[in-house]
Amino acid sequence: MEMANTPANSIPEAKISSRDASIGKLLLDLGKITPEDAERVLRLQKEEGLRFGDAAQKLGFVTEADIRQALSLQFDYPYLQANQGAFSKDLVAAYQPFSPQVEALRALRSQLILRWFNEGNKALSIVSANAGEGCSNLAANLAVVFSQLGEQTLLVDANLRDPVQHKIFNLTEQRGLSDILVGRADLDVVTKVDSFVDLTVLGAGTVPPNPQELLSRAAFSDFMAQAVSHYDVVIVDTAPAADTSDAQAVAGRCGGALLVSRLNQTRISELENIRDQLNVSGVRIVGAVVNDF
Repeated sequence: MEMANTPANSIPEAKISSRDASIGKLLLDLGKITPEDAERVLRLQKEEGLRFGDAAQKLGFVTEADIRQALSLQFDYPYLQANQGAFSKDLVAAYQPFSPQVEALRALRSQLILRWFNEGNKALSIVSANAGEGCSNLAANLAVVFSQLGEQTLLVDANLRDPVQHKIFNLTEQRGLSDILVGRADLDVVTKVDSFVDLTVLGAGTVPPNPQELLSRAAFSDFMAQAVSHYDVVIVDTAPAADTSDAQAVAGRCGGALLVSRLNQTRISELENIRDQLNVSGVRIVGAVVNDF
C-alpha cells in the first residue's frame, strides 16, 4: 500500500471548523459561492424543497467535490482539493480520501488501533528492508489518517541518511530530529500542519555523519519519552533496515514495528532477517503491509 513553525503552504484559517456550521455557511467561507449566489440557492431550495447543497449544484454554482469538501469540514474530516497546498501528490490521504488506497489505509489504521494503540502504546516505527518499498509514503499517509481521526499525531522522520518527509510536507523548518539529539534544538522545531488540525511533523534535520550512533544515544530515548507524553500517536519513519541498524535502534525505542514490503520486489528472506533482528531487540512486530500501489 503506497502512501512549531507554521508552514508557508498551510491553508488560512477560516471560520469553518465548527461541526454545527451549515453547508451554506461552509461553502461561503470556502469561497465556493458568493452571498448573491446564496440568495438564489435559498430561493430555489424553498421553491423545490431541496437541500442547500443540491440546490447549489442544480444552479451550477458548486460541484460534487465542493460539497464533499464542505461535508468533510462539517464532520471534522479535513482533506485537500487537488489545487490546495504544496504537499507531495503521494499524500493520497490528503488528496484522494475516497480512493481504494485510502480505504486500505483506514482499514490498516483500525487494525493498528486494535492491535497496538488500544493497548496503551503510542509510538510505532515503520520499517522496510530496502529503499523504494514505500516506507516513507506509508508513514506520511498513516500520520494523516490518524490525525483525521482526531488523534494528536506526530510524524517523526528518523531516516537520518536519506530523509524525505520534509519534501512530502514541504517543510520550511530545516532543523529537525538530528539537531534535537545533539542539543542544537528542542521540540519547538516541530511543524504544526494547519491543513490537518491534529497533525505535527518533525523532519530529520541536518544529515549527520553518525546517524546510527545518534539514534542509539540516551537522547533519542529522552526525545521519544517527551513525544509520547505530548501526543496520542507517534509515527516514526526509518532508514532501510537491510543496509544499516538504524531502524533496529529506532524500533527498539518505539517498542513496535510495522513491516513494509513491495509486491514482487522485496525478498521474503530479507523480511525474515529483519523480523529476527527486531525480535532479538524485544520489538513487537505489530503487522506487515504488502505495498502494491
